[in-house]
Amino acid sequence: MITRLSVLYELQLLDSQLDELEELRGDLPLAVEGLKNQIKGISDQLESKKEIKNESMEKIKANEEEIERLNQNLTKFKAQLYQVRNNKEYDALTKEIDHSEADIEKLNADNKALDELIQRTDNEINEVAPQVEKLTLDMEIKQEDLEKIIKTNEQEEEKIKAKRDKIAESVKKPDYNNYMRIRKAKNGQAIAAVIRSACSGCHNVVPAQRQIEIKQNKRLFTCESCGRILISAELAEQVESKK
Repeated sequence: MITRLSVLYELQLLDSQLDELEELRGDLPLAVEGLKNQIKGISDQLESKKEIKNESMEKIKANEEEIERLNQNLTKFKAQLYQVRNNKEYDALTKEIDHSEADIEKLNADNKALDELIQRTDNEINEVAPQVEKLTLDMEIKQEDLEKIIKTNEQEEEKIKAKRDKIAESVKKPDYNNYMRIRKAKNGQAIAAVIRSACSGCHNVVPAQRQIEIKQNKRLFTCESCGRILISAELAEQVESKK
């Protein structure tokens, strides 16, 4: 049991060192990630607006081609008016002319609306685009700062991680899962030593009989107040002295 507790506490010490290195990065990782998400969101908006603009321009081009075709038909129909032989032919041609003129009027109205949409979209793009540039610059500065910190501590972090991986392999799976669950729930500290009769994690007093049992190192105990795994101060000092 002493080995079992010692290994868990050693794992805790290594994880605490890694946590300290992580804290040196401050809020930079979150800030960089947040800026990346903002940039992506605005970039997606820009792409959507550009698609709307391109689709509108293609629609205008198609409408103009249709207007040209209808105008050619109008010229042809109007020329045929002088060649009609009866009222029936005249009425048929005038209907075609009216229909073509109505279509041309509708297409021209559509193009006007599309032109206005393109103008609005251009204004929106011009307004939003500088935000991407500013956010990208901020992100690059923070990313550079973060990389400098990571680079400074890279060798030490890799060394600790390698040692941690080796220690973790020797921990029984149930113990490891329990340790990680408590560590996640208790802000990184899964194991606490009993110092001056109290849990060093939550500072609540540990019953006297329980303190005696913890010092015997015969089984695993958890704090009744915070749920952390408890070890004796003597065992903690013994493990720490090996570092």
